[in-house]
Amino acid sequence: MKGILLAGGRGSRLYPLTCVASKHLLCIYDKPMIYYPLSTLMHVGITEILIISTSHDIPLYQRLLGDGSHLGLKLEYAVQEKPEGIAQAFLIGESFIGNDSVCLILGDNIFYGHAINQVIKPTENHIDGAIVFGCWVKNPEQYGVIEFDGEHNVIGIEEKPKFPKSNFAVPGLYFYDNQVIEIAKNLKASGRGELEITDVNLNYMKRGQLRVKPMGRGITWLDTGTPEGLLDAANFVATIEKRQGLKIACLEEISYRLGYISREDIDKLIDEMPESDYRQYVQQLFKMEHLKAQTIPPSLMEHVKDQIELQNTKNVG
Repeated sequence: MKGILLAGGRGSRLYPLTCVASKHLLCIYDKPMIYYPLSTLMHVGITEILIISTSHDIPLYQRLLGDGSHLGLKLEYAVQEKPEGIAQAFLIGESFIGNDSVCLILGDNIFYGHAINQVIKPTENHIDGAIVFGCWVKNPEQYGVIEFDGEHNVIGIEEKPKFPKSNFAVPGLYFYDNQVIEIAKNLKASGRGELEITDVNLNYMKRGQLRVKPMGRGITWLDTGTPEGLLDAANFVATIEKRQGLKIACLEEISYRLGYISREDIDKLIDEMPESDYRQYVQQLFKMEHLKAQTIPPSLMEHVKDQIELQNTKNVG
């Protein structure tokens, strides 16, 4: 399965912050916004990822993330000349997707919660149809909203309705099989002049191939596309990290935990980091793990590893 991270758009809701650079490079507490959706794709097990942005911003992403090899990833980049809707990502990424399934995540969406990777990860690598998620929100009119019948079957999805038929919104994380390319090619622009992701989902629904998975109350979904959203997300991340002493969306840690890179690779990355709290965190994390390995009896070591992995799944961002 391939991954697409959509980091384009005008970022008009964040003007004038976005006059100089993409909103997805703005800071969410202690790291760039793009780290959070990228970490979500990594936790799902996706290592081949296309980042779509503007010609102005792509060099900045390349400077930040490179080709991804230092994280055990394969990152590619594509230009979105003009933002014409979320579904445009499948047209821009057609050659990248090839014959594979694809997961699309919006660059301003943050997900956090206990074992969230188990909630959002499909059980199979090549899916049939589409999988989207339903998240309860108090302001559904701002999102794509799911409509259910009396037996809780999905019978409609409406984009930013004036009169929402439920409080279940569709967050910016979607899984599709390869049909999505042809579906996107045959879409007509909406009244907003955009290729709507809701229309993609409705196509799958009409074919009987749309699955909606609910995100429970233990899952936090944050949309950081507004000044209020930026502030809320920064405060949320700061609170969790200060309380736990563990970072959300530390890409180096995630890569190591998932086996994408080795301990030697981590040591090299630490050496290349400037002096900072981020470097100290990564250093201390692996120093403590090394000490645990030396002092804990072998019979208990597997339990410790299980606990470290469990804690890591709580910190998907």
